[in-house]
Amino acid sequence: MGYRVAVVGATGNVGREILKTLAERDFPVGEVIALASGRSAGQQVSFGEKQVLKVQSLDKYDFAGTHIALFSPGAAVSAVHAPRAAATGCVVIDNTSQFRMDHDVPLVVPEVNPGALRNFRKRNIIANPNCSTIQMVVALKPLHDLARVKRVVVSTYQSVSGSGKEAMDELFTQTRGIFVNDTATPEIFTKPIAFNCIPHIDKFMDDGSTKEEWKMGVETRKILDPDIQVVATCVRVPVFIGHGEAIHVEFERPITPQQAWEALREAPGITVLDHREDGGYATQLDIAGEDPVFVSRLRADPTVPHGLSFWCVADNLRKGAALNAVQIAEELVRQNLMVREPA
Repeated sequence: MGYRVAVVGATGNVGREILKTLAERDFPVGEVIALASGRSAGQQVSFGEKQVLKVQSLDKYDFAGTHIALFSPGAAVSAVHAPRAAATGCVVIDNTSQFRMDHDVPLVVPEVNPGALRNFRKRNIIANPNCSTIQMVVALKPLHDLARVKRVVVSTYQSVSGSGKEAMDELFTQTRGIFVNDTATPEIFTKPIAFNCIPHIDKFMDDGSTKEEWKMGVETRKILDPDIQVVATCVRVPVFIGHGEAIHVEFERPITPQQAWEALREAPGITVLDHREDGGYATQLDIAGEDPVFVSRLRADPTVPHGLSFWCVADNLRKGAALNAVQIAEELVRQNLMVREPA
């Protein structure tokens, strides 16, 4: 017995990672369907080490009889096709920003708020949070349970893969071009990304913050606690895969670094790599291709009452997107919440 699973946006970075993750984790699939835009129809994508799938057109696909659809095609496409899929009884797990803040769509990180899944059936849609939010709330959850988070100040160092394959190509091309004196002409980014940091991710809002920074606040409150205050500065850095975050937390109650270490080491989905010596911490290069959220540089913050600071890194294509989506599907099965039984 297995589920009929559709992967929407199968030719993109996240779609390919979803297919890879489904195979690696032995999700109980009976059939996997790769879907993408009409211009990608006919292409081939890998599922596991031996199976190759022919990409079908999303516009022409009938979701009737499909158990789960894992969407990662872009918000505008999800806005049209996710409700169409959900109307047939298919459970949609959407990785775009389209439904995250809808009050009747649960926003879920399985290590943090698996109970929220019980509320998905009104729309048949579950939202996957933003990549930068996911890794932060995974790290905050055990600390929140211990001493209750009051305020978070976070600076992100986000890889170019968060903007798609073309962004990765732009970093590669610009980096290579610098060594032969080519002019770096930005196309995906607003400034050259090679050997540079760009403090601008997503659109600017009226208050001067960017939408990426806004997302980290509103999503953290929806997932973890509505009373947590978050101020974020989100920066694109010349790294291919993996997001880093410098996180400063003020708690309501006293908490020591030792207590935090112990709580983090026991928490699901977290690896503590924290040796106070040269190289005794995790970097983006170290964790590419890994599933956990890595925490390093944990220390007291003496500038606020009950403060801690730490460094957090994760693979944004895995835990920040594909893995979290597949874990949601696994949790639906574990909690017996699937609308349809497997064939």
